[in-house]
This record gives sequence, structure tokens and C-alpha cells, in this order.
Amino acid sequence: MKKIAILGSTGSIGTQTLDVVRANGDIEVLGLSAGRNIEKLEAQIREFSPKLAAVWDEKKAEELAVKIRDTDTRVVCGMDGLLELASMDGPEILVTAIVGMLGIRPTIEAIRAGKDIALANKETLVTAGHLIMPMAKEYGVRILPVDSEHSAVFQALNGENPREIHKLLITASGGPFRGRKRAELAHVTVADTLKHPNWVMGQKITVDSATLVNKGLEVMEARWLFDVDLDQIQVVVQPQSVIHSMVEFQDGGIMAQLGTPDMRLPIQYALYYPNRRYLEGDRLDFASLGQITFEEPDTETFLGLPMAVRAAKEGGSMPTVLNAANELAVKKFLHGEIGFLDIYEIIGQSMERHRKIEQPDLEEILAAENETYQWIESRW
Repeated sequence: MKKIAILGSTGSIGTQTLDVVRANGDIEVLGLSAGRNIEKLEAQIREFSPKLAAVWDEKKAEELAVKIRDTDTRVVCGMDGLLELASMDGPEILVTAIVGMLGIRPTIEAIRAGKDIALANKETLVTAGHLIMPMAKEYGVRILPVDSEHSAVFQALNGENPREIHKLLITASGGPFRGRKRAELAHVTVADTLKHPNWVMGQKITVDSATLVNKGLEVMEARWLFDVDLDQIQVVVQPQSVIHSMVEFQDGGIMAQLGTPDMRLPIQYALYYPNRRYLEGDRLDFASLGQITFEEPDTETFLGLPMAVRAAKEGGSMPTVLNAANELAVKKFLHGEIGFLDIYEIIGQSMERHRKIEQPDLEEILAAENETYQWIESRW
């Protein structure tokens, strides 16, 4: 019986992870966590009977404790609660499906506790990859990618020599506004932005897909996961979302991972690696598909990708600033406080004003995040 804990069990990745658990029947869920959605968390607790449930919001945690007092699940709250869940006895794997930089400290705690990480939290490596990857090596734990693109690279490298990588080809759908120009994006609505053509994802990542910030974050993450230079990573728009990413080797050969756009596949692959299990769902029908097309990303319209690449090249604390500025800007956009193009403006201004720290430790990373938030709130 495989034992896991999930950070962010009520979100998109978390709920699909539990779909995988239901389908297989040989995974025990020992820990679950949520931010505020205690209604969904309560239902999960009653179905999976975890030992521990962590809720970020203290009042919501108190409410949940009352609701589930007839169960054996203990409720904890805040960052201390997340850290306790991340390091609890029992789970072999921690699924980090939590959104934002909130996931960094629990991930570090889990690594120190010797747990493998099924990583769906981009921000962990984007802002602290220089800390996380050496630590994982030191403690002998595996970082198993859950993002579809990184999982695709991971699968393509299975059995290959990673030192023979020539290039990683990270694919992008292009998002809901592919083909539009900058002037056409001035008045797009939140509803327009959340209509992703292929994937069902959480709101934040769907907006990031529309701005191409998400693809920039994936480039930054891939750099750390696969120990390659930024110049070895190329983004290719593949609108059908059939090829999830590719690896080009030194001899010119290319390995690609293909499949339907279903996040349960990379989740299940991470949980059972290196083994594969049957997964219910649609299969690719190449006759019906007809064709797979490719485009260059429009980096003049969708500034998220070039901004992220710039932040990655500058390094130090700059990726933290880009990530923090994007998180708050997306939140403001979803709340109707700013327009779509203002997201780029906020990110750009935040990066311009920041005085970079070359090798930030964890406290400096979190301080740069907080400083960026404060600066944005004072002006927007």
C-alpha cells in the first residue's frame, strides 16, 4: 500500500490526485490540506479518513474541527499545520498541489523528512530551485514532476542519458487568445480569459496560460529539474495539446510524449514511477486528429514568456519578484481590479525597481516576495 499526503487537496490537481487514488485502490491518503474550502475538505476527509487535515485559515480550521469531531482526523492550521503535514510520519510521497510560494517551506520540510515530492507547485523551483535541488540530492529524495510538460520530458528521458540532452522543447497550447494582437487584449474579460481551449485547470494557472507567464515559469522550472542551460530550452506552440513536450538529443533524435490533455496521467505517473498503470479515459485517435501543428510563440503580444526568461537569466531574487508580482496581479485581475494587460505592467514595473540579491536564502526569498506585494499594493 502506497502512502501519500496532499498539499492543496481541494484544488484542481489535488482533486484529480484523489481521482487517481480512487481508481487504483492501493494508495492510502494520510494527510490532506486546503486553504478555506472546508466543505470540500470535509467530504474528502469522510471518504479517505486521513490522520491529519491542515487548513490555512485558522477560523475555517476551527469550523472544520467541529464538523468532523465524529472522525479520527486531527485538524491543524496555518503554516505550522502545513509543515506538520509535510513532515508527518507515514507518507512516502508529498503531492505539492498548493498554489503559490506558500508551498516552498512545506516542500523543504518534506525533503528534510526524507519524502519524495510529486511536484505540481511551480513556484518552489522558480524561486528556490537553487536551494531545493541540492537539498533533494543531499537527502536522497526524488523530485517527480506533475506538470504535464515536465512530466513529458521526464517520461521522454526514461532510459536515456540526461548528459546527452541537446534541447528541451516545451510545448504550449497558446491559451484562449492565441492569434490575437495586443490591442485586442485591452478589454478582454475574466470570463474570456478562463475559457482555455484544451485544459481544465484552476483559475490562476488558466490566467497564466493566457498571458504565457505559465510557460515562462515552466521554462524556469525545467532548468532546475533537468539541469540544463536556459539556452537549451525552446518553447513551441502546439495548439492541439497532443504533444506535451519533447527532448532533442545530441544526435538530432527527438523523443516526444503524446496523449490526450488529461492531468491524471502525469499525476499517476509520478505516484507510481517507474511503473505504469491502466488509466481510464479517452485515447488519442490519430485518424480523427488529422494533423498536429506548430507555431512560434508571439512574444511581442504575450509578454509573460520573455519577461520570465529575462528574470531567469538575471537570476538571484529576480524570479521571486516576477512570480510574486504575477501572483498578486492575477489575483487583482480575477477580482476585477485591473485589466488583462495591466498584469504585464505590474510585473514589468516590479522587476525594474527591484535591487537583485545574487544568492538569496529562504528568508531573503520570502522577504523579496513580501516587499514586492507591498510595493504593488501601494500603487495599484
